[in-house]
Amino acid sequence: MGYSIPHSDDELLSQCKVQVFRGSGPGGQSVNTTDSAVRLIHDPSGIVVVARRERSQYQNKRVALKRLRRKLEEASQPRRQRVETHPTKASVKRRLESKRKQSLKKQQRSRPIDD
Repeated sequence: MGYSIPHSDDELLSQCKVQVFRGSGPGGQSVNTTDSAVRLIHDPSGIVVVARRERSQYQNKRVALKRLRRKLEEASQPRRQRVETHPTKASVKRRLESKRKQSLKKQQRSRPIDD
């Protein structure tokens, strides 16, 4: 990709939109009343991560930054080229069709059968 991954969390956070919201699930009243869940949207890449497990917004932000860093590293790795294991259905179909045409061409070269 065309972006570099900053080394410090503050630099990485400056490249993101931070959204906080109320988490869901277990945790009772503390989860229902505080905006502790964090969503980070990385502007250069468009990658989105969400952390809502912890009760603390600060801890969730740290978890989200770790997840974002991991996703950015995965996205920056070049994709390995596929090693072809067997021909595709379309290529098999094309090959068999050309063999049929060649067979007909050769059959037409033979002498006609007299009755």
